[in-house]
Amino acid sequence: MGGADDILRVESLGPQHDRSGFACGVEPLDRYFQTQAGQDARKKMAAPFVLVLKDGGIAGYYTLSSTAIRLPELPEATVRKLPRYPLVPATLLGRLAVDQRHHGRGYGRFLLADALHRAVRSEVASFAVIVDAKDESARRFYARESFLPFRDQPLKLFLPMASVAALFK
Repeated sequence: MGGADDILRVESLGPQHDRSGFACGVEPLDRYFQTQAGQDARKKMAAPFVLVLKDGGIAGYYTLSSTAIRLPELPEATVRKLPRYPLVPATLLGRLAVDQRHHGRGYGRFLLADALHRAVRSEVASFAVIVDAKDESARRFYARESFLPFRDQPLKLFLPMASVAALFK
């Protein structure tokens, strides 16, 4: 990651966090973080978390929320192992972004690990963590981290919670 002087911490987004200068290079992710993330947190639509550096600057963020998956969306091999409920509970990793000034330092993987750790520790039932990759580059990032594609949606991926739990044993 960074040097020995880096002290990384991930915390819930709050009014003390200055979001105005954040720029990951993907306009919808920047706009969301600068203008919508605080509202979503207050209204309990998403739980935004920020990666705060030693100097108080924000190096990245992600959001978590509850969602559900329709069984026909999942690969057949996965569906065979699940109960026949119309919807299966899941955790949505809705957004994940790293400020351009901090690209290449491993902060994306650090944020992903933190998000997965929070998801697996939750007391709310969840079959998997779901992501909607914004583009092919994001899809490759998640695929490298063992996320699997949905049946007919190559940019929508999932990681079964059993796999997440195994990461933290």
